[in-house]
Amino acid sequence: MKRPVLNRKLKLEEPQTTADGAGGFTTIWVELGELWAEIRAGSGREKADEFLTVSSIPFRITVRAAAHGAPSRPKPEQRFRAGSRYFRILAVTESDTNARFLVCFAQEEVST
Repeated sequence: MKRPVLNRKLKLEEPQTTADGAGGFTTIWVELGELWAEIRAGSGREKADEFLTVSSIPFRITVRAAAHGAPSRPKPEQRFRAGSRYFRILAVTESDTNARFLVCFAQEEVST
């Protein structure tokens, strides 16, 4: 396997819910740290929603491995942020038998 080129700095963020004072909840995103990553785009698709069109693009984002339970280890339901772009993490797995890198299957959704 070819060693990934970790040339993009991404912020790892985790959702936290807080009470909104009216009986509901508000979700805020808390930054957990920065990771260097390799980003590879897959094939995009477009779907129509009720009032807008959503284009959906899958990504494979490779980062250095971290131990299970470490705050720097990405998990599903977290996201990566690169400026104004957000990549929702769907699944995470080791990229090789030595577990030196993790592959995060993510999706970027852009409303048009």
